[in-house]
Amino acid sequence: MYQTDKPNQNQLMAKIITNMGNITVKLFEKEAPKSVENFVTHARDGYYDNTIFHRVINEFMIQGGDPLGSGYGGESIWNDPFEDEFSNELKNIRGALSMANSGPNTNGSQFFIVQNTAIRADYLKYLDECDLTEEQKSYYKNNGGCFWLDGKHSVFGQVMEGMDIVDKIASVKTDFHDKPLKDIVVETIEISRYN
Repeated sequence: MYQTDKPNQNQLMAKIITNMGNITVKLFEKEAPKSVENFVTHARDGYYDNTIFHRVINEFMIQGGDPLGSGYGGESIWNDPFEDEFSNELKNIRGALSMANSGPNTNGSQFFIVQNTAIRADYLKYLDECDLTEEQKSYYKNNGGCFWLDGKHSVFGQVMEGMDIVDKIASVKTDFHDKPLKDIVVETIEISRYN
C-alpha cells in the first residue's frame, strides 16, 4: 500500500525525538503540500522544540504540536488556519501522522499520530460502507486505525520506525483531560531527505 511503502529516494522525512524514544515519519509533500510545509517549517524553526504530547488516549492517538501544552494553542506558519488536504491514497490507518483541528479548514500547528491497534468489532460494519479500496479496508481490519477520521483530518505522514515508542507513549497514565501525568517531551524534530 502506497502509504506504508518504503520511502522514495529523496522523500522528506521527520525524526521526532522524544524523552521516550524516537519516531521516524515519512512525509507526503505531493498529496498534502501545505500540511507538510507547515510542519517542516515549524520543525526547522524550533517551534516544536520542548513541547509536550498534551493529549494521549490509548487505542486512539497521541497529540502534540501545541507550544502552550494546553490543546488550545499553536498557529500555522501563515498565522492563519489553512485548508484541509485529503487524498484517496492517504488514510488514518495506524501510524498515520495527521493534522489536528477544531473543524473543517482550521489547521494550525497541532498534529497527532494514530495509535489504535484494532477496530472494534461493532465498528467493522461501518468500515465496509466507507469509500475505500479493498486494500485499504483490509489494512484497517488487519492493522487498526481510525477510519472515521478520514475526510476530517488531513493525513500528511506515516510512521516508518518507532511505532513501539508511539505505543509506549499511548500507554502512560493520564489525568481526566487525557494529559499525561509526567510530561512526554518532543525535544526536537529533525528534517532530512531519504537516501
